[in-house]
Amino acid sequence: MPYVYIVTDCEFDGPTPGTNSMLSFGSVAVSASGRILGEFEAVLESLNGAVNDPATMAFWREHPEAWAAATRNPQPAAIVVDQFVNWVRSLDDEPIFAAHPVALDGPWIDFYLKRFTDRPLLEGPWISDRLFKHAPLCLMSMVAGRTGRGQWECDVDRYPSEWLGAVEHTHRAIDDARGYANLLSFFIRNKDVRDTA
Repeated sequence: MPYVYIVTDCEFDGPTPGTNSMLSFGSVAVSASGRILGEFEAVLESLNGAVNDPATMAFWREHPEAWAAATRNPQPAAIVVDQFVNWVRSLDDEPIFAAHPVALDGPWIDFYLKRFTDRPLLEGPWISDRLFKHAPLCLMSMVAGRTGRGQWECDVDRYPSEWLGAVEHTHRAIDDARGYANLLSFFIRNKDVRDTA
């Protein structure tokens, strides 16, 4: 069955889902042929009882425009998660979650799905109506595997601009998701990438 990648970037006010809150996230749907199909963007209200992490807040003070984008007009998290699930399910093909890296963004989506839908990001094949039917794709690992770069060299600041579709990495979730979606699209469409780094 055809599939679609849900390339997602999350912004948050600390390192630990639940202890801290996800501020915003953006997702871009990319077809198996590398075509951009649509996008989803949301700003979330903080979780009850969650706290801000001082080190993370110091980062945000250095990026005031991104902070404004990540906190403007927030919606209740339960509503956002429901809208996200409906958006994913509206796509015609089987969705695969993707992030750069999955180890950073995946736990946030997993936590919010479990908290507000009682379902995790990844469920076993015995669950017939799971949201994501395949294991998540780590775009950082994909770049390392395709180019021979070390994992530590797979960073947005080290990629050629054309890999990201010339999208600036702003720390606004949807901007960063767009850049990573272009990265995936580039590697889908260019089977014989030669790293120039």
